[in-house]
Amino acid sequence: MVLQLYEGKGVYSLDMSSIKPKPKFRIGQLVHHRLFAYHGVVAAVDPVFNSTDEWYEMVAKSRPPKDQPWYHVVVNNGRRTYVAERNLEPDVTELN
Repeated sequence: MVLQLYEGKGVYSLDMSSIKPKPKFRIGQLVHHRLFAYHGVVAAVDPVFNSTDEWYEMVAKSRPPKDQPWYHVVVNNGRRTYVAERNLEPDVTELN
């Protein structure tokens, strides 16, 4: 989608596809996976999907959008995973 702005005698075009959404979670934030119910901590953020199409086809069965933020999450068992933003929510459980 292209947005056109008119200012005075000039017309400016902005390609909206180049604008990336702001990530909802930050590095170090505790998160909960909506589908698989595990807890973890955000270790890194990619503004959009940053892996191979083969990985996406094999692992991302719910087909989350590639043009949204994706997160590297360290799970409470020490394993690392790669998760689409739509599958995460803030972890509101109490820490003991």
